[in-house]
This record gives sequence, C-alpha cells and structure tokens, in this order.
Amino acid sequence: MDTLSRIQKQWYRVGGVAALVLGIGYIVIIPLYAYVGPPPNNGEVWFRYLAGKTTVWWAILGLSVFTDFLYVPVAFALYLALKEVNRNVMLFAVAFVGLFVVLDLAVTWTHYATVLTLYRNYASTTDDAHRASYIAGANYASAMLNSPLEIVYAIVTLSFGILLMGFVMLRGVFNKITAYLALGTGVLGILSLTGFSFAIIGNALFATAWLFFVGTRLFRLTQE
Repeated sequence: MDTLSRIQKQWYRVGGVAALVLGIGYIVIIPLYAYVGPPPNNGEVWFRYLAGKTTVWWAILGLSVFTDFLYVPVAFALYLALKEVNRNVMLFAVAFVGLFVVLDLAVTWTHYATVLTLYRNYASTTDDAHRASYIAGANYASAMLNSPLEIVYAIVTLSFGILLMGFVMLRGVFNKITAYLALGTGVLGILSLTGFSFAIIGNALFATAWLFFVGTRLFRLTQE
C-alpha cells in the first residue's frame, strides 16, 4: 500500500468515526429537544419558557456545536471517497457543508447562547431597567432565530450539500440506500422552508440514518 492510499484510508477511518459520533449525537439531541419543547418567538416569553430548562438547553447547545465541527472530517472523507466519480460536484457539496458549519456556529448557536446568557442575567437581577434591557436583547436574538433566513442557515445549506453528495453516491462506492437517504435529506431540507414540521423532523431523521450508513461504509473502505 502506497503512502497516499494509506493516508486516504486513515481519513476514511476518521470520517467514519465522526459520522457515527454525529449520528449518536443527533439521537441524544432529538429527545432533549422533545423534553424542553419548541422555543417561543418572543424574548419575554423565552425567559418564562426557560425556567428550569437552561441546563438542558446548554447541553443541546454544547452537543450541537460539537456535532457541527464533526461535519468537517466527514465531508473531507466523503470527498476522498467520491472525487473519482465527480470531483466538481463533490467540491461544490463540501463547500456547502463547510458554509453550513460556519453559519450554524456564527449565527444559530451564537444567538441561542446569547438568549441563555441574557436569561441568566435577567434571573439574577430585580432591577426593572436591567431586566427590560435583557428582554430587548433576547427579542433581537429570538427574531433572528425565527426568521426564514435561519432555516436556510441551519437546515437548507447543509441539506443541499448532502443532496449533491446523494447524486454522486448513486454512481460511487456507497450503496443505493445511502444515496437515497442523502437525496431524501436534501429534499426534506429544502421543503423545510415551508415551515411544515414533517419536513423539519423528517430531515433530521433522514440525516441521522444517513450518517450511520456513511460511517459504516467509510469504515469498510479502510479494509478494502
């Protein structure tokens, strides 16, 4: 085995581990979301909603930031595995995955962290003026998190990248189930712009299943 092939298989292993950990992370996050329920769209209501839920929300935030970073080795390993099928499409797909990581960390989870921090400050003071300023800050963050643009950042961008990978997988080293899961993830991610819960939930479930199939296949590629 030459050095280049050995390095590539090492990346398959790293990407496989990352994909499986991502899938497990999503399995943990989904019931945590179900436990706390959907967040409201108003800063003051956010603060009433957060009572007794901040620990769970910090856990969701921490896990989500961690899983975002894991997409980097997954995307790179998939590029190595599929570049011979269609290098240009894979480069485009990986670019969308990278863009998602940046946007999700810089916008989505930064604003959630802002709301949680403001709530902590709100709960620790009895001064009405200070409380009003914290509510105003939470209103801004909440408005961003409830905008259609946030759906593009948090769901559509990644889903489009996975959709492109799905088309390449149809002719690559991954089985048809993995490819169809990628295509389903992409289509449901785009449909999430409608705001329908079936599209958003379906996108999360398809993506989770896809990650387990990807992780398993990447591990097998290290043995070939």
